[in-house]
Amino acid sequence: MPDSKERYGTVSKWFHWLMGGLIIWQFLKLGDRISEGEHWIGQTLVPWHVSIGALLMVLIVLRIFWASGQLKQRPLHDPATAFVVKAGHLALYVGMLLLPITGLLTMIGNGYGLKVFGVQLVAKGPEIDWVATLGSAHSPLAWIMVFLVIGHIGMALLHHFVKRDDVLRRML
Repeated sequence: MPDSKERYGTVSKWFHWLMGGLIIWQFLKLGDRISEGEHWIGQTLVPWHVSIGALLMVLIVLRIFWASGQLKQRPLHDPATAFVVKAGHLALYVGMLLLPITGLLTMIGNGYGLKVFGVQLVAKGPEIDWVATLGSAHSPLAWIMVFLVIGHIGMALLHHFVKRDDVLRRML
C-alpha cells in the first residue's frame, strides 16, 4: 500500500519502525560512555554497533529514494507548523545519513578497518589523520540525534495525547 494524503503506506511504515528500532539500539552505545561498557548492554548489544550502523546506512539510502517517490502522496502538515515539521524531519534524515558515514570514517581513519556482520569489508590499515578527524564528528552527531529523536517522539505523543489529532495514527 503506497502513501496517501491520510496515512503512510506499508513500505514507509516498515522503514520508519525498523529504522527507529535499530536507531534506538544504536543509542545503547552511549551507555559505554557513561559506564565504560561494563554491563550487559555493553557486552551483548554494543558489539553489533558497527554492523547495525552499516545496515542503517543502506536502509537510509533506500528510504530516501522511497520517500522522494512518495512526496506527492504524503499527508499534509498544518500550514502553521509545516516549516518546523519539515525542518525537523530534514534534520533527522541528515543525522541518519551522517552518523553511519562518520562512523565509517572513524573506523577507517583510526586504522580499524571495517567488519560488518563478520565479513571484513575494509582491511585494518594505517591511521589516516584527516579521515579520523572527519570521523570525530560521529559522537557529537550521535548526541544531537538523541535529542532529535526524543523531540520526534515527544511531538508524536503530544499530537496523540494533547492535541488528539491523527498525526501518530498515520504511522501506526
